[in-house]
Amino acid sequence: MHALDFTPLFRSTVGFDRLSQMLENSLVSDTGTAYPPYNIVKLDEDNYRITMAVAGFRAEDLDIVAKENQLVVQGRAVPREEAKGTVYLHRGIAERAFERRFQLADHIRVADAGIDNGLLTIALVREVPEAKKPRKIEIKGASALIDGKKAN
Repeated sequence: MHALDFTPLFRSTVGFDRLSQMLENSLVSDTGTAYPPYNIVKLDEDNYRITMAVAGFRAEDLDIVAKENQLVVQGRAVPREEAKGTVYLHRGIAERAFERRFQLADHIRVADAGIDNGLLTIALVREVPEAKKPRKIEIKGASALIDGKKAN
């Protein structure tokens, strides 16, 4: 795979550091393995769900950390006691350690997480602060403003 250099694109920009970091991280992180498989579902305008297939992992084997618009899910491989004389003809259930990273948009927080039947489910919610939500501005008549100042 060829490395892409985005430096020329960001020479004349100010305040887009996070955007350039996201582009670089997405190129680096997507070159790895596809384990474990996952789905991302948009439930409605403000609710999302990530479901990961984590067969063989228990809740105590998994760590979920949300920090600075990034969600990191890690699974620790725990050696299992094998019955004596067990001979595998095919071993397709991967019980190896993993780390999966997701970039979160602004104002997205992790609401909940649970594991059931080998599926880890992470609920995400968008919570835009009141100060950031659009608001309607009342338009007043010309007599309300004098030279750009509010009249008494």
